[in-house]
Amino acid sequence: MHKDATGIHIEGHIHIFDPKTKETFVNKRNAIHYENMSIALANSLANASTGGYVYQMAFGNGGTAVDPTGIISYLTPNTSGTNASLYSQKYVKVVDPGSAANTDPTRNFTEVRHTNGTTHSDLFVSCLLDYGEPSDQTAFDTVSSNNSTFTFDELGLVNYSGSGQSLLLTHVIFHPVLKSLNRLIQIDYTVRIQSLTGLVSV
Repeated sequence: MHKDATGIHIEGHIHIFDPKTKETFVNKRNAIHYENMSIALANSLANASTGGYVYQMAFGNGGTAVDPTGIISYLTPNTSGTNASLYSQKYVKVVDPGSAANTDPTRNFTEVRHTNGTTHSDLFVSCLLDYGEPSDQTAFDTVSSNNSTFTFDELGLVNYSGSGQSLLLTHVIFHPVLKSLNRLIQIDYTVRIQSLTGLVSV
């Protein structure tokens, strides 16, 4: 019996920025929850009613701790156990462009990007936190405190749950970024799925 030993590699990268000023807040790789990702991929291939595709982007503020001197300590991303979640989830946005719950699918969407002849495909996820989102955010980004509910320092991609459990597919922790009423924040999130032969970094 032939055994394919090529294997699949998955990696992700996020770019968090202000689309108006072009200021970059975060530009780094993320951690993959391989168990949950394998479940989601299998469910997607089987067209299972429990779903598998990316449905939401989740935001939290429990990924770091800042001491009185301003030194930031970063927690380890949650990438084990099917019930894994953000440390402190505070906000979610639907990014599935086909969902009625997505109020702006032109700016919050997922798409597949592939170049013929290559052994990798990218899941590109774009999400915009508009001026009025979340509704009870701080008015200005001049606030010095890192204790604001919407000072985000972690986010992840979550699959569609259907009748089952939503799965955290990725988790990234970064230095705190305040979402305030006067600031747009866009997240461009790329998850690359590729063969172990001829790896190409995202």
